[in-house]
Amino acid sequence: MPNLKKRWSVASGMPAHVETRLERFPPILRQILYNRGYEDYDTARAFLEAHQPPGTEPHAMLGIHEAVERIRFAVQNGEAVAVYGDYDVDGVTATALLTQALETIGAQVRGYIPNRFEEGYGLNKEALDMLHEAGIRLVITVDCGIRSLAEVAHANQLGMDVVISDHHQPGKELPAARAIINPKQARDTYPEKELAGVGLAYKLVQALFADRSLKPSDPFAMPEEYLDLVALGTVADVAPLVGENRYLVRAGLRAIRRTRRQGLLSLIGVAGLQQERVSASDIGFILGPRLNAAGRLESALEALKLLTTTSLEVSGPLAQVLDNYNRDRQRITREMQAVAEQLALKDDPEPFLLFAAHPDFNSGVVGLAASRLTDRYYRPAIVGQVGEEFTRASCRSIPEFHITEALDGCAELLDRYGGHAAAAGFTVRNDRLEALVERLQTIAADRLGELALHPTLRADVEVPLSDLKPEVLDHLKWLQPTGHKNPQGIFVSRDLQVVRSRAVGREGAHLKLTVSDGRIYYDAIAFRQGHWLEEMPAHIDLLYTFEENEYNGRTSLQLNVRDLKPSGEPD
Repeated sequence: MPNLKKRWSVASGMPAHVETRLERFPPILRQILYNRGYEDYDTARAFLEAHQPPGTEPHAMLGIHEAVERIRFAVQNGEAVAVYGDYDVDGVTATALLTQALETIGAQVRGYIPNRFEEGYGLNKEALDMLHEAGIRLVITVDCGIRSLAEVAHANQLGMDVVISDHHQPGKELPAARAIINPKQARDTYPEKELAGVGLAYKLVQALFADRSLKPSDPFAMPEEYLDLVALGTVADVAPLVGENRYLVRAGLRAIRRTRRQGLLSLIGVAGLQQERVSASDIGFILGPRLNAAGRLESALEALKLLTTTSLEVSGPLAQVLDNYNRDRQRITREMQAVAEQLALKDDPEPFLLFAAHPDFNSGVVGLAASRLTDRYYRPAIVGQVGEEFTRASCRSIPEFHITEALDGCAELLDRYGGHAAAAGFTVRNDRLEALVERLQTIAADRLGELALHPTLRADVEVPLSDLKPEVLDHLKWLQPTGHKNPQGIFVSRDLQVVRSRAVGREGAHLKLTVSDGRIYYDAIAFRQGHWLEEMPAHIDLLYTFEENEYNGRTSLQLNVRDLKPSGEPD
Protein backbone atom coordinates (compact mmCIF):
# COMPACT_ATOMS: atom_id res chain seq x y z
CA MET A 1 0.00 0.00 0.00
CA PRO A 2 1.43 3.40 -0.92
CA ASN A 3 2.18 5.53 2.12
CA LEU A 4 1.74 9.02 0.75
CA LYS A 5 4.00 11.56 2.34
CA LYS A 6 1.71 14.13 3.92
CA ARG A 7 2.60 17.73 4.57
CA TRP A 8 1.75 19.26 7.91
CA SER A 9 0.67 22.88 8.10
CA VAL A 10 0.28 24.26 11.61
CA ALA A 11 -1.67 27.53 11.78
CA SER A 12 0.29 30.61 12.80
CA GLY A 13 -0.48 32.36 16.07
CA MET A 14 -2.99 35.19 16.10
CA PRO A 15 -2.02 38.87 16.19
CA ALA A 16 -2.07 40.59 19.57
CA HIS A 17 -5.12 42.74 18.73
CA VAL A 18 -7.16 39.64 17.84
CA GLU A 19 -6.01 37.91 21.00
CA THR A 20 -7.37 40.86 22.95
CA ARG A 21 -10.74 40.77 21.15
CA LEU A 22 -11.11 37.02 21.83
CA GLU A 23 -9.70 37.00 25.34
CA ARG A 24 -13.03 35.92 26.87
CA PHE A 25 -12.61 32.50 25.24
CA PRO A 26 -10.22 29.80 26.52
CA PRO A 27 -6.77 29.89 24.83
CA ILE A 28 -7.05 26.78 22.62
CA LEU A 29 -10.61 27.63 21.52
CA ARG A 30 -9.45 31.20 20.89
CA GLN A 31 -6.81 29.99 18.43
CA ILE A 32 -9.26 27.69 16.66
CA LEU A 33 -11.77 30.52 16.28
CA TYR A 34 -9.08 32.70 14.74
CA ASN A 35 -8.14 29.88 12.37
CA ARG A 36 -11.79 29.66 11.28
CA GLY A 37 -11.84 33.38 10.46
CA TYR A 38 -13.51 34.79 13.58
CA GLU A 39 -11.58 37.76 14.90
CA ASP A 40 -13.99 39.48 17.30
CA TYR A 41 -16.17 38.39 20.19
CA ASP A 42 -19.59 38.94 18.57
CA THR A 43 -18.97 37.02 15.35
CA ALA A 44 -17.16 34.26 17.25
CA ARG A 45 -20.03 33.90 19.69
CA ALA A 46 -22.60 33.85 16.86
CA PHE A 47 -20.61 31.02 15.26
CA LEU A 48 -20.29 29.02 18.48
CA GLU A 49 -23.99 29.42 19.24
CA ALA A 50 -24.90 28.55 15.62
CA HIS A 51 -27.23 31.51 15.09
CA GLN A 52 -29.38 31.63 11.97
CA PRO A 53 -27.57 33.97 9.57
CA PRO A 54 -29.38 37.19 8.61
CA GLY A 55 -31.18 37.34 5.28
CA THR A 56 -31.99 33.62 5.13
CA GLU A 57 -35.77 33.88 5.20
CA PRO A 58 -37.19 31.50 2.57
CA HIS A 59 -38.80 34.20 0.42
CA ALA A 60 -35.37 35.78 -0.05
CA MET A 61 -34.53 32.91 -2.39
CA LEU A 62 -35.23 33.28 -6.11
CA GLY A 63 -38.01 31.03 -7.36
CA ILE A 64 -39.64 30.24 -4.00
CA HIS A 65 -42.57 32.61 -4.56
CA GLU A 66 -43.38 31.09 -7.97
CA ALA A 67 -43.04 27.57 -6.58
CA VAL A 68 -45.45 28.29 -3.73
CA GLU A 69 -47.98 29.80 -6.15
CA ARG A 70 -47.90 26.70 -8.39
CA ILE A 71 -48.13 24.30 -5.45
CA ARG A 72 -51.02 26.32 -3.96
CA PHE A 73 -52.89 25.98 -7.27
CA ALA A 74 -52.28 22.22 -7.29
CA VAL A 75 -53.54 21.81 -3.72
CA GLN A 76 -56.61 23.98 -4.19
CA ASN A 77 -57.57 22.28 -7.46
CA GLY A 78 -56.89 18.69 -6.43
CA GLU A 79 -54.06 18.13 -8.90
CA ALA A 80 -51.83 15.09 -8.43
CA VAL A 81 -48.24 16.01 -7.54
CA ALA A 82 -45.01 13.98 -7.68
CA VAL A 83 -41.88 14.73 -5.69
CA TYR A 84 -39.02 13.43 -7.86
CA GLY A 85 -35.83 12.79 -5.88
CA ASP A 86 -32.42 11.20 -6.03
CA TYR A 87 -31.26 7.89 -4.62
CA ASP A 88 -28.63 9.20 -2.20
CA VAL A 89 -29.34 10.27 1.40
CA ASP A 90 -29.76 13.91 0.43
CA GLY A 91 -32.32 13.03 -2.23
CA VAL A 92 -34.14 10.47 -0.09
CA THR A 93 -34.45 12.78 2.92
CA ALA A 94 -35.55 15.67 0.68
CA THR A 95 -38.19 13.44 -0.94
CA ALA A 96 -39.45 12.25 2.45
CA LEU A 97 -39.53 15.78 3.84
CA LEU A 98 -41.39 17.42 0.96
CA THR A 99 -43.79 14.52 0.42
CA GLN A 100 -44.85 14.46 4.08
CA ALA A 101 -45.12 18.26 4.26
CA LEU A 102 -47.27 18.40 1.12
CA GLU A 103 -49.55 15.71 2.54
CA THR A 104 -49.93 17.88 5.65
CA ILE A 105 -51.29 20.80 3.58
CA GLY A 106 -53.68 18.54 1.68
CA ALA A 107 -51.81 17.76 -1.54
CA GLN A 108 -52.40 14.55 -3.48
CA VAL A 109 -48.74 13.62 -3.60
CA ARG A 110 -46.46 10.66 -4.24
CA GLY A 111 -42.69 10.35 -3.92
CA TYR A 112 -40.69 9.02 -6.84
CA ILE A 113 -37.03 8.01 -6.80
CA PRO A 114 -35.52 6.55 -9.99
CA ASN A 115 -33.78 3.21 -9.90
CA ARG A 116 -30.03 3.77 -10.10
CA PHE A 117 -29.44 0.68 -12.24
CA GLU A 118 -32.33 0.97 -14.67
CA GLU A 119 -32.84 4.74 -14.94
CA GLY A 120 -29.70 6.45 -13.67
CA TYR A 121 -29.49 9.84 -12.01
CA GLY A 122 -32.04 12.60 -12.41
CA LEU A 123 -35.13 13.17 -14.50
CA ASN A 124 -35.72 10.75 -17.35
CA LYS A 125 -38.37 10.81 -20.05
CA GLU A 126 -39.67 7.29 -19.40
CA ALA A 127 -40.39 8.13 -15.77
CA LEU A 128 -42.09 11.37 -16.79
CA ASP A 129 -44.27 9.42 -19.26
CA MET A 130 -45.26 7.02 -16.49
CA LEU A 131 -46.06 9.83 -14.08
CA HIS A 132 -48.14 11.59 -16.74
CA GLU A 133 -50.13 8.43 -17.39
CA ALA A 134 -50.72 8.15 -13.63
CA GLY A 135 -52.37 11.58 -13.69
CA ILE A 136 -49.52 13.69 -12.31
CA ARG A 137 -49.80 17.34 -13.32
CA LEU A 138 -46.99 18.86 -11.27
CA VAL A 139 -43.51 17.41 -10.77
CA ILE A 140 -41.30 18.92 -8.06
CA THR A 141 -37.68 17.81 -8.20
CA VAL A 142 -35.45 17.64 -5.15
CA ASP A 143 -31.66 17.27 -5.44
CA CYS A 144 -31.82 16.95 -9.23
CA GLY A 145 -33.08 18.58 -12.42
CA ILE A 146 -31.00 21.74 -12.83
CA ARG A 147 -29.35 20.41 -16.02
CA SER A 148 -32.34 18.43 -17.31
CA LEU A 149 -33.22 20.72 -20.22
CA ALA A 150 -34.55 18.04 -22.58
CA GLU A 151 -36.46 16.22 -19.84
CA VAL A 152 -38.21 19.38 -18.62
CA ALA A 153 -39.09 20.26 -22.22
CA HIS A 154 -40.57 16.75 -22.56
CA ALA A 155 -42.66 17.23 -19.41
CA ASN A 156 -43.93 20.54 -20.77
CA GLN A 157 -44.97 18.84 -24.01
CA LEU A 158 -46.93 16.32 -21.97
CA GLY A 159 -48.76 19.16 -20.24
CA MET A 160 -47.03 18.76 -16.88
CA ASP A 161 -45.44 21.64 -15.01
CA VAL A 162 -42.04 21.20 -13.35
CA VAL A 163 -40.70 22.98 -10.29
CA ILE A 164 -36.98 22.39 -9.88
CA SER A 165 -35.36 22.36 -6.47
CA ASP A 166 -31.69 21.46 -6.88
CA HIS A 167 -28.44 22.57 -5.23
CA HIS A 168 -26.08 21.38 -7.97
CA GLN A 169 -24.19 23.80 -10.19
CA PRO A 170 -26.39 25.10 -13.03
CA GLY A 171 -25.24 24.93 -16.63
CA LYS A 172 -25.10 27.87 -19.01
CA GLU A 173 -28.77 27.37 -19.90
CA LEU A 174 -31.56 26.67 -17.42
CA PRO A 175 -34.49 24.31 -18.00
CA ALA A 176 -37.84 25.85 -18.99
CA ALA A 177 -39.39 25.01 -15.62
CA ARG A 178 -42.33 26.75 -13.95
CA ALA A 179 -39.97 27.71 -11.10
CA ILE A 180 -36.34 27.05 -10.24
CA ILE A 181 -35.06 27.03 -6.67
CA ASN A 182 -31.27 27.01 -6.69
CA PRO A 183 -29.28 29.75 -4.93
CA LYS A 184 -26.37 29.19 -7.34
CA GLN A 185 -28.38 30.45 -10.32
CA ALA A 186 -27.61 33.89 -11.69
CA ARG A 187 -29.46 36.83 -10.11
CA ASP A 188 -30.16 34.94 -6.87
CA THR A 189 -28.88 37.08 -4.01
CA TYR A 190 -29.67 34.53 -1.29
CA PRO A 191 -26.58 34.59 0.97
CA GLU A 192 -26.21 30.83 1.56
CA LYS A 193 -25.10 29.14 -1.65
CA GLU A 194 -24.19 25.74 -0.18
CA LEU A 195 -27.46 24.34 1.14
CA ALA A 196 -27.93 20.64 0.46
CA GLY A 197 -30.90 19.42 -1.57
CA VAL A 198 -32.79 18.66 1.63
CA GLY A 199 -31.99 22.17 2.86
CA LEU A 200 -33.68 23.66 -0.22
CA ALA A 201 -36.69 21.38 0.29
CA TYR A 202 -36.88 22.66 3.86
CA LYS A 203 -36.83 26.29 2.71
CA LEU A 204 -39.71 25.52 0.35
CA VAL A 205 -41.67 23.89 3.20
CA GLN A 206 -41.05 26.93 5.40
CA ALA A 207 -42.54 29.12 2.67
CA LEU A 208 -45.50 26.78 2.15
CA PHE A 209 -46.32 26.64 5.86
CA ALA A 210 -46.16 30.44 6.02
CA ASP A 211 -48.81 30.72 3.28
CA ARG A 212 -52.05 31.46 5.13
CA SER A 213 -54.20 30.02 2.36
CA LEU A 214 -52.61 26.58 2.84
CA LYS A 215 -53.97 25.13 6.06
CA PRO A 216 -52.07 22.17 7.52
CA SER A 217 -54.26 19.25 8.58
CA ASP A 218 -52.50 19.48 11.93
CA PRO A 219 -52.91 23.07 13.18
CA PHE A 220 -49.72 22.65 15.22
CA ALA A 221 -47.62 21.43 12.31
CA MET A 222 -44.32 23.29 12.08
CA PRO A 223 -41.47 23.14 9.56
CA GLU A 224 -39.11 22.43 12.48
CA GLU A 225 -40.58 18.91 12.70
CA TYR A 226 -38.54 18.03 9.62
CA LEU A 227 -35.16 19.21 10.88
CA ASP A 228 -34.12 15.64 11.71
CA LEU A 229 -34.28 14.88 7.99
CA VAL A 230 -32.42 18.09 7.17
CA ALA A 231 -29.53 17.09 9.43
CA LEU A 232 -29.35 13.59 7.96
CA GLY A 233 -29.24 14.75 4.34
CA THR A 234 -26.98 17.76 4.88
CA VAL A 235 -24.27 15.86 6.74
CA ALA A 236 -24.45 12.77 4.52
CA ASP A 237 -24.07 14.95 1.42
CA VAL A 238 -20.89 16.49 2.89
CA ALA A 239 -22.29 20.01 2.70
CA PRO A 240 -20.16 22.67 4.42
CA LEU A 241 -21.10 22.86 8.11
CA VAL A 242 -20.83 26.63 8.33
CA GLY A 243 -23.36 29.43 7.97
CA GLU A 244 -26.96 28.32 7.58
CA ASN A 245 -26.02 24.64 7.27
CA ARG A 246 -24.41 24.82 10.71
CA TYR A 247 -27.56 26.35 12.16
CA LEU A 248 -29.79 23.74 10.50
CA VAL A 249 -27.66 20.75 11.44
CA ARG A 250 -27.25 21.77 15.08
CA ALA A 251 -31.02 22.21 15.33
CA GLY A 252 -31.50 18.98 13.38
CA LEU A 253 -29.29 17.01 15.76
CA ARG A 254 -31.42 18.22 18.66
CA ALA A 255 -34.46 17.02 16.68
CA ILE A 256 -32.89 13.59 16.08
CA ARG A 257 -32.15 13.19 19.79
CA ARG A 258 -35.86 13.57 20.56
CA THR A 259 -37.36 12.30 17.29
CA ARG A 260 -40.47 10.18 17.21
CA ARG A 261 -39.82 9.23 13.57
CA GLN A 262 -40.20 5.47 13.85
CA GLY A 263 -37.88 4.54 10.99
CA LEU A 264 -35.07 6.71 12.27
CA LEU A 265 -35.46 5.24 15.76
CA SER A 266 -35.19 1.73 14.31
CA LEU A 267 -32.12 2.67 12.28
CA ILE A 268 -30.44 4.21 15.33
CA GLY A 269 -31.18 1.01 17.25
CA VAL A 270 -29.86 -1.37 14.61
CA ALA A 271 -26.68 0.72 14.31
CA GLY A 272 -26.05 0.44 18.05
CA LEU A 273 -26.17 4.18 18.72
CA GLN A 274 -27.60 6.03 21.70
CA GLN A 275 -30.34 8.36 20.46
CA GLU A 276 -29.59 11.09 22.98
CA ARG A 277 -25.94 11.25 21.84
CA VAL A 278 -26.22 11.08 18.03
CA SER A 279 -23.63 13.39 16.45
CA ALA A 280 -22.80 14.68 12.99
CA SER A 281 -20.01 12.10 12.88
CA ASP A 282 -22.57 9.35 13.56
CA ILE A 283 -24.62 10.57 10.61
CA GLY A 284 -21.61 10.70 8.31
CA PHE A 285 -20.11 7.33 9.21
CA ILE A 286 -22.95 5.19 10.59
CA LEU A 287 -26.49 6.31 9.72
CA GLY A 288 -25.80 7.87 6.31
CA PRO A 289 -24.04 4.81 4.85
CA ARG A 290 -26.93 2.56 5.90
CA LEU A 291 -29.49 4.83 4.24
CA ASN A 292 -27.29 5.09 1.15
CA ALA A 293 -26.80 1.33 0.92
CA ALA A 294 -30.38 0.72 -0.24
CA GLY A 295 -29.96 2.87 -3.36
CA ARG A 296 -26.47 1.52 -4.01
CA LEU A 297 -27.43 -2.16 -4.03
CA GLU A 298 -31.20 -2.37 -4.60
CA SER A 299 -33.74 0.47 -4.47
CA ALA A 300 -33.67 3.74 -2.52
CA LEU A 301 -37.44 3.36 -2.12
CA GLU A 302 -36.69 1.10 0.85
CA ALA A 303 -34.83 3.97 2.56
CA LEU A 304 -37.68 6.35 1.69
CA LYS A 305 -40.21 3.92 3.14
CA LEU A 306 -38.14 3.62 6.33
CA LEU A 307 -38.09 7.40 6.84
CA THR A 308 -41.82 7.84 6.23
CA THR A 309 -43.40 4.82 7.94
CA THR A 310 -45.12 5.17 11.30
CA SER A 311 -45.22 1.42 11.93
CA LEU A 312 -42.69 -0.36 14.13
CA GLU A 313 -43.64 -3.63 12.42
CA VAL A 314 -42.48 -2.10 9.13
CA SER A 315 -39.51 -0.05 10.35
CA GLY A 316 -37.79 -2.76 12.42
CA PRO A 317 -37.30 -5.28 9.61
CA LEU A 318 -36.53 -2.49 7.09
CA ALA A 319 -33.77 -1.08 9.29
CA GLN A 320 -32.24 -4.55 9.52
CA VAL A 321 -32.40 -4.91 5.73
CA LEU A 322 -30.51 -1.62 5.32
CA ASP A 323 -27.93 -2.75 7.88
CA ASN A 324 -27.40 -5.96 5.89
CA TYR A 325 -27.12 -3.98 2.65
CA ASN A 326 -24.42 -1.88 4.27
CA ARG A 327 -22.36 -4.95 5.17
CA ASP A 328 -22.66 -6.18 1.58
CA ARG A 329 -21.72 -2.73 0.32
CA GLN A 330 -18.55 -2.71 2.38
CA ARG A 331 -17.47 -6.09 0.99
CA ILE A 332 -18.27 -5.15 -2.61
CA THR A 333 -16.40 -1.85 -2.25
CA ARG A 334 -13.23 -3.60 -1.03
CA GLU A 335 -13.33 -6.07 -3.90
CA MET A 336 -14.07 -3.40 -6.51
CA GLN A 337 -11.33 -1.11 -5.26
CA ALA A 338 -8.71 -3.83 -5.73
CA VAL A 339 -9.77 -4.44 -9.34
CA ALA A 340 -10.14 -0.72 -10.12
CA GLU A 341 -6.65 -0.07 -8.82
CA GLN A 342 -5.18 -2.68 -11.16
CA LEU A 343 -7.07 -1.28 -14.17
CA ALA A 344 -6.16 2.34 -13.39
CA LEU A 345 -2.42 1.64 -13.11
CA LYS A 346 -1.91 -1.04 -15.76
CA ASP A 347 -0.65 1.35 -18.47
CA ASP A 348 0.89 4.07 -16.32
CA PRO A 349 2.00 3.60 -12.70
CA GLU A 350 1.77 7.36 -12.02
CA PRO A 351 -1.17 8.81 -13.99
CA PHE A 352 -2.48 12.30 -13.32
CA LEU A 353 -6.02 10.93 -13.39
CA LEU A 354 -7.03 7.41 -12.36
CA PHE A 355 -9.65 5.76 -14.57
CA ALA A 356 -11.18 2.31 -14.28
CA ALA A 357 -14.33 0.89 -15.85
CA HIS A 358 -15.57 -2.69 -16.08
CA PRO A 359 -18.84 -4.47 -16.95
CA ASP A 360 -18.85 -6.34 -13.62
CA PHE A 361 -18.61 -3.23 -11.48
CA ASN A 362 -21.66 -2.39 -9.38
CA SER A 363 -22.78 1.06 -10.52
CA GLY A 364 -24.08 1.81 -7.04
CA VAL A 365 -20.63 1.53 -5.50
CA VAL A 366 -18.41 3.10 -8.17
CA GLY A 367 -18.35 6.43 -6.30
CA LEU A 368 -17.04 4.79 -3.14
CA ALA A 369 -14.31 2.99 -5.08
CA ALA A 370 -13.33 6.26 -6.78
CA SER A 371 -13.19 7.98 -3.40
CA ARG A 372 -10.86 5.32 -2.01
CA LEU A 373 -8.54 5.64 -5.02
CA THR A 374 -8.40 9.40 -4.55
CA ASP A 375 -7.65 9.00 -0.85
CA ARG A 376 -4.93 6.46 -1.54
CA TYR A 377 -3.11 8.14 -4.44
CA TYR A 378 -4.13 11.81 -4.10
CA ARG A 379 -5.24 12.00 -7.72
CA PRO A 380 -8.65 12.59 -9.29
CA ALA A 381 -10.28 9.21 -9.87
CA ILE A 382 -13.13 7.97 -12.08
CA VAL A 383 -14.69 4.53 -11.72
CA GLY A 384 -17.48 3.36 -14.01
CA GLN A 385 -19.73 0.45 -14.87
CA VAL A 386 -19.75 -0.48 -18.56
CA GLY A 387 -23.22 -1.42 -19.75
CA GLU A 388 -24.38 -2.66 -23.15
CA GLU A 389 -24.62 0.85 -24.62
CA PHE A 390 -23.56 3.30 -21.92
CA THR A 391 -20.94 3.65 -19.20
CA ARG A 392 -22.10 5.29 -15.98
CA ALA A 393 -19.29 6.64 -13.84
CA SER A 394 -18.62 8.53 -10.63
CA CYS A 395 -15.74 10.95 -10.12
CA ARG A 396 -13.87 12.11 -7.03
CA SER A 397 -11.19 14.75 -7.02
CA ILE A 398 -8.61 16.79 -5.08
CA PRO A 399 -8.60 20.54 -4.34
CA GLU A 400 -6.18 21.20 -7.19
CA PHE A 401 -8.59 19.82 -9.84
CA HIS A 402 -12.23 20.92 -10.30
CA ILE A 403 -13.73 17.76 -11.73
CA THR A 404 -17.00 19.25 -13.00
CA GLU A 405 -15.10 21.98 -14.87
CA ALA A 406 -13.04 19.21 -16.46
CA LEU A 407 -16.26 17.50 -17.57
CA ASP A 408 -17.46 20.84 -18.96
CA GLY A 409 -14.51 20.59 -21.34
CA CYS A 410 -15.88 17.25 -22.58
CA ALA A 411 -19.56 18.16 -22.71
CA GLU A 412 -20.10 17.20 -26.35
CA LEU A 413 -18.90 13.65 -25.60
CA LEU A 414 -21.25 13.12 -22.67
CA ASP A 415 -24.91 12.19 -22.59
CA ARG A 416 -25.38 13.72 -19.15
CA TYR A 417 -23.23 14.88 -16.28
CA GLY A 418 -23.19 17.10 -13.22
CA GLY A 419 -21.67 17.63 -9.81
CA HIS A 420 -19.37 19.80 -7.73
CA ALA A 421 -15.69 20.67 -7.60
CA ALA A 422 -14.80 17.51 -5.68
CA ALA A 423 -17.39 14.99 -6.94
CA ALA A 424 -19.38 14.40 -10.09
CA GLY A 425 -21.06 11.75 -12.19
CA PHE A 426 -21.64 11.20 -15.88
CA THR A 427 -23.13 8.90 -18.51
CA VAL A 428 -21.31 8.37 -21.80
CA ARG A 429 -21.92 6.19 -24.85
CA ASN A 430 -19.43 3.35 -24.99
CA ASP A 431 -18.24 4.33 -28.46
CA ARG A 432 -17.15 7.70 -27.02
CA LEU A 433 -15.56 6.36 -23.84
CA GLU A 434 -12.01 6.09 -25.16
CA ALA A 435 -12.07 9.63 -26.55
CA LEU A 436 -13.47 10.90 -23.25
CA VAL A 437 -10.74 9.26 -21.17
CA GLU A 438 -8.02 10.62 -23.46
CA ARG A 439 -9.51 14.14 -23.21
CA LEU A 440 -9.75 13.98 -19.42
CA GLN A 441 -6.21 12.65 -19.10
CA THR A 442 -4.98 15.55 -21.24
CA ILE A 443 -6.90 18.10 -19.14
CA ALA A 444 -5.52 16.56 -15.95
CA ALA A 445 -1.94 16.59 -17.27
CA ASP A 446 -2.29 20.23 -18.31
CA ARG A 447 -3.64 21.36 -14.93
CA LEU A 448 -1.66 19.09 -12.61
CA GLY A 449 1.55 18.44 -14.50
CA GLU A 450 3.57 21.26 -12.91
CA LEU A 451 2.28 20.71 -9.37
CA ALA A 452 3.83 18.70 -6.55
CA LEU A 453 0.81 16.70 -5.46
CA HIS A 454 0.85 15.82 -1.79
CA PRO A 455 -2.06 15.92 0.64
CA THR A 456 -1.74 18.66 3.23
CA LEU A 457 -2.93 18.07 6.80
CA ARG A 458 -3.75 21.31 8.60
CA ALA A 459 -3.49 21.64 12.36
CA ASP A 460 -4.96 24.36 14.53
CA VAL A 461 -2.33 24.58 17.20
CA GLU A 462 0.82 22.90 18.52
CA VAL A 463 0.40 21.97 22.19
CA PRO A 464 2.33 20.08 24.87
CA LEU A 465 0.48 16.84 25.56
CA SER A 466 0.15 17.77 29.24
CA ASP A 467 -1.97 20.82 28.25
CA LEU A 468 -4.81 18.51 27.18
CA LYS A 469 -6.96 18.66 30.27
CA PRO A 470 -10.53 17.26 30.34
CA GLU A 471 -11.99 20.79 30.22
CA VAL A 472 -10.44 21.26 26.76
CA LEU A 473 -12.95 18.73 25.45
CA ASP A 474 -15.79 20.78 26.94
CA HIS A 475 -14.51 23.81 25.04
CA LEU A 476 -14.18 21.84 21.80
CA LYS A 477 -17.81 20.72 21.99
CA TRP A 478 -18.83 24.28 21.09
CA LEU A 479 -17.42 23.64 17.60
CA GLN A 480 -20.04 20.96 16.98
CA PRO A 481 -21.41 20.03 14.53
CA THR A 482 -18.07 19.53 12.84
CA GLY A 483 -17.54 18.29 9.32
CA HIS A 484 -16.77 19.72 5.89
CA LYS A 485 -15.27 23.24 6.16
CA ASN A 486 -15.67 23.16 9.94
CA PRO A 487 -13.31 20.40 11.03
CA GLN A 488 -12.68 19.23 14.54
CA GLY A 489 -9.88 20.94 16.42
CA ILE A 490 -6.63 19.36 15.21
CA PHE A 491 -3.47 19.41 17.30
CA VAL A 492 0.23 18.66 16.95
CA SER A 493 2.40 17.42 19.82
CA ARG A 494 6.15 16.85 19.43
CA ASP A 495 8.78 14.46 20.75
CA LEU A 496 6.45 11.98 22.38
CA GLN A 497 7.83 8.74 23.75
CA VAL A 498 6.14 5.60 22.42
CA VAL A 499 5.44 3.61 25.58
CA ARG A 500 3.45 0.80 23.91
CA SER A 501 2.26 -0.02 20.41
CA ARG A 502 0.33 -2.85 18.81
CA ALA A 503 -1.59 -3.58 15.64
CA VAL A 504 -5.39 -4.02 15.78
CA GLY A 505 -8.25 -4.57 13.35
CA ARG A 506 -8.53 -6.59 10.15
CA GLU A 507 -5.06 -7.85 9.18
CA GLY A 508 -3.47 -5.45 11.66
CA ALA A 509 -4.50 -2.42 9.60
CA HIS A 510 -4.76 -0.06 12.58
CA LEU A 511 -2.40 0.99 15.36
CA LYS A 512 -2.98 1.35 19.10
CA LEU A 513 -0.44 3.44 21.01
CA THR A 514 0.34 4.76 24.43
CA VAL A 515 2.45 7.93 24.32
CA SER A 516 3.94 10.27 26.90
CA ASP A 517 5.60 13.68 27.05
CA GLY A 518 7.24 12.76 30.34
CA ARG A 519 4.46 14.29 32.42
CA ILE A 520 1.26 12.62 31.19
CA TYR A 521 0.27 9.44 29.33
CA TYR A 522 -2.39 9.15 26.66
CA ASP A 523 -3.78 6.25 24.65
CA ALA A 524 -4.06 6.83 20.92
CA ILE A 525 -5.66 5.11 17.93
CA ALA A 526 -4.21 5.50 14.42
CA PHE A 527 -6.56 4.09 11.79
CA ARG A 528 -5.02 2.59 8.63
CA GLN A 529 -1.51 3.13 9.99
CA GLY A 530 -0.66 -0.37 11.20
CA HIS A 531 2.36 -0.40 8.85
CA TRP A 532 4.28 1.74 11.36
CA LEU A 533 4.50 -1.15 13.81
CA GLU A 534 7.46 -2.77 12.03
CA GLU A 535 9.57 0.40 12.22
CA MET A 536 8.11 2.39 15.09
CA PRO A 537 10.48 5.20 16.17
CA ALA A 538 11.14 5.62 19.89
CA HIS A 539 10.00 9.26 19.73
CA ILE A 540 7.33 10.60 17.38
CA ASP A 541 5.40 13.72 16.45
CA LEU A 542 1.62 13.32 16.28
CA LEU A 543 -1.09 15.19 14.40
CA TYR A 544 -4.44 14.26 15.97
CA THR A 545 -7.86 15.11 17.33
CA PHE A 546 -8.73 14.91 21.01
CA GLU A 547 -11.82 12.88 21.86
CA GLU A 548 -13.78 10.73 24.27
CA ASN A 549 -13.66 6.98 23.72
CA GLU A 550 -16.50 4.78 24.99
CA TYR A 551 -15.83 1.07 25.36
CA ASN A 552 -17.67 -1.49 27.47
CA GLY A 553 -19.46 1.25 29.36
CA ARG A 554 -16.25 3.11 30.25
CA THR A 555 -15.39 6.57 28.93
CA SER A 556 -11.77 7.64 28.57
CA LEU A 557 -9.85 10.36 26.76
CA GLN A 558 -7.79 9.44 23.73
CA LEU A 559 -5.92 10.86 20.74
CA ASN A 560 -7.28 10.01 17.30
CA VAL A 561 -4.14 10.13 15.16
CA ARG A 562 -4.39 11.53 11.64
CA ASP A 563 -0.66 11.17 10.95
CA LEU A 564 2.62 10.49 12.71
CA LYS A 565 6.29 10.84 11.87
CA PRO A 566 9.66 10.41 13.58
CA SER A 567 10.45 13.34 15.85
CA GLY A 568 12.62 15.94 14.16
CA GLU A 569 11.49 15.09 10.63
CA PRO A 570 10.43 18.25 8.72
CA ASP A 571 6.71 18.98 8.40
